[in-house]
This record gives sequence, C-alpha cells and structure tokens, in this order.
Amino acid sequence: MKIVVIGGTGLIGSKLVAKLREHGHEAVPAAPNTGVDTLTGEGLAEVLTGADVVVDVSNSPSFADNPVMNFFRTSTTNILAAEKAASVGHHVALSVVGTDRLQDSGYFRAKQVQEQLIKDSGLPYSIVHATQFFEFVGGIADEATHGDTVRLSDALVQPMASADVAAAVGRVAVGNPVNGTVEVGGPEQFGVDEFVRKALTFRGDPRTVVTDPEARYWGVLLNKDTLVPGPDAQLGTIRLHEWLPLNPPPAK
Repeated sequence: MKIVVIGGTGLIGSKLVAKLREHGHEAVPAAPNTGVDTLTGEGLAEVLTGADVVVDVSNSPSFADNPVMNFFRTSTTNILAAEKAASVGHHVALSVVGTDRLQDSGYFRAKQVQEQLIKDSGLPYSIVHATQFFEFVGGIADEATHGDTVRLSDALVQPMASADVAAAVGRVAVGNPVNGTVEVGGPEQFGVDEFVRKALTFRGDPRTVVTDPEARYWGVLLNKDTLVPGPDAQLGTIRLHEWLPLNPPPAK
C-alpha cells in the first residue's frame, strides 16, 4: 500500500513513516524539505500519484491566530483537491482531543476548520483525535511560567508518547475509512499541574508549579474534562515514568 505522509519528516510523521515501512508499506514522507509545499501546492500532484492513503500530520509553523488559520485552511484545501485528482481512497488527519471544546484558542479554531473541510470534501476519511504529547510538557511549562512560578490548572489530561500516537495513526491509516473520529490517549490521567510537576521534578527544574483552577491552557479556561478522551478511546502503553528517563529536555 502506498501511503503518503504529509509532515512526514516531523515528530509524529518520521515515526509513522518508519512504522509503516516496518510493516511492508510504501510510506512516502511529504514535506517542504522533500519538495512538497502544501501551501502552494508544489509537488503534491507528483507525490500523490498512485497513493492509496494520505495521512496529514503536518502542523503550522506559527500558532498566531491568522497564520495558523491560513495554514490549515489553505493546506487542507490543496491536499484534498490533489487527492481527488489522484483518486486517493482514504484521507487520515491527526487532530486533538477536545478541539470542539477549545474554541477560545485560535489554533483550535483552525483545527476545527481543518476537520470540517475534510468532512465536507466527499472523500472517505478518518480523523484521529490524540491527547497532549509527553514531548510538549516543556512547552506547556514555559508558556505558563512567570518568574520562577509555573501556574497551571488541575484539569485532567491523559498525555501520551509520540511513539504511541504514531502507532495509533498507523493502525487507522491501514484500516478502512471510518468517516468519523477515532480518539486515542495515554494510559494514565493527571492534572495538568501534576503532569508538568512530575516532569520538572524528574528533570531537576527549579521552577515551582502552582495549582490555579483559573489558569488558562494556551489561552483557554479549562473544565475538568476538557482535555480527556471519552470511554471508547484507544489507549497507548507508554507511561510517563517510563518515557522521562529516555527523553531529556532539548538544549536551550
């Protein structure tokens, strides 16, 4: 099966390409550094020739409201048009658990637009809603830092390792289109504050995590279950205490 992975050289995409190849599929990474630009359409027709499935795990280079909306609207429109021309049989997109509950954020408004474009396209599709990645714990802490204090909500989160995300997306990609949404999450729930506190403590980070139910998460006020998947979610297996020793923070 030929599977084109948009964003195939990034965090999730590179792992997904490797997993698909391990299982005997022709997995082709498509990204600006492979000559494919979804914003201009450059290279899309060529890379999609003969493709059975397209998986979009790309992300916007900017999270500012207008650029992120332009990225997801333009990129998704171009990908879907190219898929129709190439008679691709399955469009898979990676999105976020709770997207429809996070609409105070420009990023999640853009993800909602992306999802709606897919649903309205007439193409067979599957949307994978994943919870927060372990890999972004440092970014969550940095965004919520004021001085030496990290102020975070105690709303629940069910984070997962990027390797588990890639495995889940791969399973969906080689299956039949669900024409709906599949939720995936990690094996454990924490408060957002507890999640970050555990990571900072393990890494010897001197910042203090303060619990504040009114603290915003990427600009959004959270309810207790805003970020957690439903009871039918597929769960990964990698736990935070297993992941942390193998993943030191990136050098700054």
